[in-house]
Amino acid sequence: MTDSTVTLNPIANGELPGHQVELGGDAPLCLDSGAILGPYTIAYQTFGTLNADKSNAILICHALTGDQFPAGQHPITGKGGWWELMVGPGKVIDTDRFFVISTNVLGGCMGTTGPSSIDPKTDKPYGLDFPVITIGDMVRAQAMLIDHLDIEKLFCVIGGSMGAMQVLEWASKYGDRLYAAVPIAGAPRHSAQNIAFHEVGRQAIMADPDWCQGNYILEGKRPRRGLAVARMEAHITYLSEPALHRKFGRRLQEREQVTYGFDADFEVESYLRHQGSTFVERFDANSYLYITRAMDYFDLAAEHDGILAHAFRDTKVRFCVVSFSSDWLYPTVESRTVVHALNAVAANVSFLEVQTDKGHDAFLLDEPVLHETLSGFIEGTVRHSGLAL
Repeated sequence: MTDSTVTLNPIANGELPGHQVELGGDAPLCLDSGAILGPYTIAYQTFGTLNADKSNAILICHALTGDQFPAGQHPITGKGGWWELMVGPGKVIDTDRFFVISTNVLGGCMGTTGPSSIDPKTDKPYGLDFPVITIGDMVRAQAMLIDHLDIEKLFCVIGGSMGAMQVLEWASKYGDRLYAAVPIAGAPRHSAQNIAFHEVGRQAIMADPDWCQGNYILEGKRPRRGLAVARMEAHITYLSEPALHRKFGRRLQEREQVTYGFDADFEVESYLRHQGSTFVERFDANSYLYITRAMDYFDLAAEHDGILAHAFRDTKVRFCVVSFSSDWLYPTVESRTVVHALNAVAANVSFLEVQTDKGHDAFLLDEPVLHETLSGFIEGTVRHSGLAL
């Protein structure tokens, strides 16, 4: 295996900060589909310093459209990292105290091997020849990275949305390799409603004539319109109706009256169009297909004869499960299902439902109760573990 600086980002066609490691050369990654992948590359970013006994590592797992840049300046958008409120010196995930690792998931488009990467067998982008992946595959790839970094046990694995799915997978499959798990705004399986939302987004992408049956890179094209619509549709699910009403209401966009046409008459329309147009500059359409499909396939109980509690049998992990009262994408009932399963195996679990009207994306926003609770949970885990952190 080799370790080097990230070179080319398939979206920005420029250098990315951080690290890139090639894994699976000697022992390829066996995917849930039965396919074999190797060697493959994982792009990751680290913050802080690993202590002498390598006991202060925290792994951050990102959501569907996230990446390995939760803090610092994002190399494409130029804005702050997607979790800058949470990660940094003196913050909840204190980079003066912890060694923070954040990876781009398998199937991603920010340096980790995915459908836009070059297939070594053909010297062309994989496109739809890239094997279908699962959340389990993503986590196995992450575990191989942690092995590469020679870290025996993580202090904590934390993430929201799809990141929470990865956290639950880590706790189930690698519970002996972490002290604490914090799944935020997640679920133990994808609901029929969420699968339906994802299918609409995928169909929008595949209906774009510039998708070219997944071969748009070779054709010198990009399905911008389809990907933008997919992003617009998904973004609605990340918000709540009260949040949308408070932010936009029925206000018109820079005009005094409606145009009786199909321009963006309303502020909310303009907002969604902006979300779509900016998203296509930093994300790959095929990655969107693959990652949403991985989320659809996630069903932790299905691997244990339909009994979720069996996924956590004999666990020694400390859990803090978090939901948001206005999240209708992954409602609180999903988090309670996880908590009940953990209670059934006498796991050490805390649960917080944050009262907010900000919807699913509240985990990315300024929620003092969330930050205070997680700070307390981290301190409690330090004491419980007996680690000198």
